[in-house]
Amino acid sequence: MPKVLVTGGLGYIGSHTVVELLEQGFEVSIIDDLSNSSLDILDRIESITEIRPAFDEIDLKDKAKVLAFFKSNNDLTGVIHFAASKAVGESVDKPLHYYENNINTLIHILNALKNCRQQNFIFSSSCTVYGQADTLPISETAPVKAAESPYGNTKQVGEEILKDLSQIDENFKTILLRYFNPIGAHKSAKIGELPIGVPQNLVPFITQTAIGIRDQLSVFGNDYPTPDGTCIRDYIHVVDLAKAHVVALNRLLNKANNSNYEIFNLGTGKGSSVLEVVKSFERVSGQSLNYRIAPRRQGDIISAYADTTKANNELGWRAKYSLDDALKSAWLWEQEIRKNS
Repeated sequence: MPKVLVTGGLGYIGSHTVVELLEQGFEVSIIDDLSNSSLDILDRIESITEIRPAFDEIDLKDKAKVLAFFKSNNDLTGVIHFAASKAVGESVDKPLHYYENNINTLIHILNALKNCRQQNFIFSSSCTVYGQADTLPISETAPVKAAESPYGNTKQVGEEILKDLSQIDENFKTILLRYFNPIGAHKSAKIGELPIGVPQNLVPFITQTAIGIRDQLSVFGNDYPTPDGTCIRDYIHVVDLAKAHVVALNRLLNKANNSNYEIFNLGTGKGSSVLEVVKSFERVSGQSLNYRIAPRRQGDIISAYADTTKANNELGWRAKYSLDDALKSAWLWEQEIRKNS
């Protein structure tokens, strides 16, 4: 079986991708420092797949430990790199932490990857690199705008590092996946998004408000130039997103393209406003949400949704779950974790 390393494999997107990889017959090794995840996710992955992936608790900032891992695992056929700090607001307050955690770690992995016979690399990037795009939907040819935050800049710099490396090393092959807004949870309700502290993202704040952990949901601004005045985003079910990583990995392993550097948008191709998300959640959950309109939040763009034509045609991948599907799964997950807490 092809052996794959998933960094940050106990995190939100990482854990769902590990499940999909295991179910497709891959042998999976996970590296995670548990700074924003929990070891019990390993048990949950095993309960879904009946397979326990290999796990190493490693801080990727430790260059020596990263090098040692790759030397003893030089039979890896690919790396999917999720591990990174990801809160936009926190990155503004702690820029050096973000550059160290997101850039230094990437460089350590890429240096160590030279020890492997196969150098296939999938990078977890973000639609944040587009900023407020000039045209919608956003295609991969849209210009990369100046970053609005240190977090966004780490994604841009990471992409540039990978492009530079691909140009001078023909053995190194990489696919960059630019996510739009992942939401939802696995159908088993055994893994899902579980933020530490106050949620930074809309959907976990919605579910925590509905279940009574948060008093009220704030909708930041209703005076944007959109149909209902609230911001529009492309919300993609995390399982659709996870499946795309398996497809991308197979593309690299099968050498399905002559280029060793490719970029794909991952989204549904449909934009939904904040209020549309609220109404969808109320519809699928039967809960009435306590929310208020709050002032605009600094740094929020008006609208962003993907042109998924390239991923649809070249990867043969397409998101299949609806917004209602994703929100229903997120609500089931929220209920499940609170029931056992």
